[in-house]
Amino acid sequence: MNLYAPWSLRALVKELATGATTPQAALDRAHARIARTEPDLAAWAVQDPTPDLSTSDGVLGGVPLGVKDIIDVAGLPTRCGSSLRADIASARADASIVRAWRRAGAVVLGKTVTTEFAFFAPGPTDNPAAPGHTPGGSSSGSAAAVAAGHVPLAIGSQTAGSVTRPAAYCGVASLVLTHGRFPVDGVVGLSPSLDSHGVYAASTADLALAWTALDGSRSADSPRRPPRLLLWSAEPIGVVDDGMRHALDTLRKRLTDSGAVVDDFPEEQLVAEVTAAHPVVMAYEAACERAEELAVADQLSEPLAELLRAGQRTPDAEYQAAKKTVETAGVRIAELLTSYDAIVGPAAPGSAPAGLSATGNPVLSRAWQAWGLPAVAIPGLRDAVGLPLGIQAVGRARGERGLLAHAAWIESRLA
Repeated sequence: MNLYAPWSLRALVKELATGATTPQAALDRAHARIARTEPDLAAWAVQDPTPDLSTSDGVLGGVPLGVKDIIDVAGLPTRCGSSLRADIASARADASIVRAWRRAGAVVLGKTVTTEFAFFAPGPTDNPAAPGHTPGGSSSGSAAAVAAGHVPLAIGSQTAGSVTRPAAYCGVASLVLTHGRFPVDGVVGLSPSLDSHGVYAASTADLALAWTALDGSRSADSPRRPPRLLLWSAEPIGVVDDGMRHALDTLRKRLTDSGAVVDDFPEEQLVAEVTAAHPVVMAYEAACERAEELAVADQLSEPLAELLRAGQRTPDAEYQAAKKTVETAGVRIAELLTSYDAIVGPAAPGSAPAGLSATGNPVLSRAWQAWGLPAVAIPGLRDAVGLPLGIQAVGRARGERGLLAHAAWIESRLA
């Protein structure tokens, strides 16, 4: 057996539904896998010693779940990857998003490692798909726990590229929800207009199953026709490497050979402009949201301290101008998405960089996050040395169900 192999959510749900396995057996399998690989992987901040195996009518009844350690879980501390919270008391109640997953039947196994307050200072987590390479940030522990097969499902959050990038680097699938799709109470955020929930699974088909359980909707249908897609190159941003360029060429060929309409994305420069506006919004709002930490900035990592100081220095007029840039450009993107099923492009500049001292570049998610659109990271492509290369598909606001169906169609063509 591969030391690190993702755990199929669809297979587990079927086994639980038919009685081929039990919630306790699923929990035992998760614990055995963690015991075997966690010493080298370091994906978990804390595990629940007594996970709640109460029976549930939810679709996911008995599925082990990892929760990013900026999200409250009753009875466990929310330390946010920071020494400032080393002695914090355990949360008294679940965050709303955790309650929603519990209603769907998931069993919280524990809290996964995050970067410091979900920004750039990395935790100890390694990359199961590329040992010695970053798993990305800030939802690094959640992505790694799924990629290693510790759990078939884990949740995170995204403010810039904190869900999409780890999925791309670790070779798994992820969904960033439309901004505001679920409440964010009980989540230690950075930027209220940017923070969104996210979820990881082994494949986009697994994500579709998870979404139906969370949303209470019927199962996602397979597309009745090949999708109409816009291919975004991200070239004006200037970070895409040769391996990713080759992957995009491969993507175009496989999709068009399968009958998809693939047109060039016509607003590359617009995305670049909003990509530049995003950090202004993020820093300004983070300085307000994390004012308590700003007051003790000398106790933070330099990247986070500088983010908060930069936000504090940002004039109101500059923040409002950046917000206006995002809003105006968003009208054009929404217009494009009325004629196409999704925009597809690189989820990260390339494969995971070597080393664990940094988390990689989130720049290719910034614009889509600023617009609050749902985004799916699609696994399946590899670079010349075999490391995962992630593609992302971006869809209409509140269009998760359809986007996941199209993403599963795309993934099937990349296999």
